[in-house]
Amino acid sequence: MKVKFWEKKPVTKAPKKKKSFAREWGDAILFAVVAASLIRWATFEAYTIPTPSMEKSLLVGDFLFVSKLHYGPRTPITPLQVPLTHQTIWGTNIPSYSDAIQLKSYRLPGFSEVQRGDVVVFNYPPEEQHPADLRTNYIKRCVAVSGDSVEVRNMQVYVNGQPMGNPEKLQYSYFMETPNILNQEFFLERDITDVQGFEGGFQIHTSPEKAAELAKLDFVKSVTLLKRKPGEEEATVFPHVPSVYNWNADFFGPLYVPKEGATVAITPKTLPLYERVILEYEHNENAEVRGGKLFIDGKEVNQYTFKQNYYFMMGDNRHNSLDSRYWGFVPADHVVGKAVMIWMSTDPFGSFLSKIRWNRIFDIIK
Repeated sequence: MKVKFWEKKPVTKAPKKKKSFAREWGDAILFAVVAASLIRWATFEAYTIPTPSMEKSLLVGDFLFVSKLHYGPRTPITPLQVPLTHQTIWGTNIPSYSDAIQLKSYRLPGFSEVQRGDVVVFNYPPEEQHPADLRTNYIKRCVAVSGDSVEVRNMQVYVNGQPMGNPEKLQYSYFMETPNILNQEFFLERDITDVQGFEGGFQIHTSPEKAAELAKLDFVKSVTLLKRKPGEEEATVFPHVPSVYNWNADFFGPLYVPKEGATVAITPKTLPLYERVILEYEHNENAEVRGGKLFIDGKEVNQYTFKQNYYFMMGDNRHNSLDSRYWGFVPADHVVGKAVMIWMSTDPFGSFLSKIRWNRIFDIIK
């Protein structure tokens, strides 16, 4: 006789409820947004060139891939943000973030450090209306790294006393004197897009070679390089104390670029050079300047040790670039990534058939 003490009852599974059409699309969109946000944060991000400060190395209308892998991605300072936005929600002036929560930023390991000559995207340091990681993106060439001494003599950059190799497509400002009225096509044919008309001629930004070619034209009286003189004060130039530092864009420095762990003496002459760094970028909660002296936690200090690295950036269009000569150093925690490739380029002056600059697509940035 068989006795059954226990028998497992068959389990009847409830039929799996099929997702609605709206739910399926919602899940797909959520996955795409999360994936795109991670890729954008940790690997590559697309940027566009809005100004001519890097011409002719980079052109207005170039679309770039910027690598976060080279220097390492940063953890966000402002986590409460609409995904895939920067400062505002697309097509509006509505802020895309809340600064109610601000975190300390950390940088993950990257392939390399910022090197001299790198084309770097960074957050514009002097901007105060946005958190540091959401400040306007700038793109310039790094000409000096932390620990370097940088100087501009007669428009030539010197690093640690040695002349730095100039970018291949360096540009300066010239005044072309001519009685003729020249149209836009004249300049576009010569690949000159940065032009301003004046009585008696035109101010142009171009290379020395093209300026020499223009000077040979029979209707051009002269082409003069618009260069500052040594000691000619330019009040807008860093550190904005012309009575102490009578520097200008063409004769600048020498200036020490702060390095993490390095200590500088704080004197009435050096304080203007590093005041903004100490008060705004070093995250000192109780630092202030009173009567030309530096106080931290209420005590006067005569020396200061930097907490992070800094960089000195300049545009290749040297006379039409708002760069470190005008506002100072770029902190390491403001560096976004390295510009590596042009993936698309559109010509704002091009016609329908010539709008795309095909010869620039997939160009590697040097």
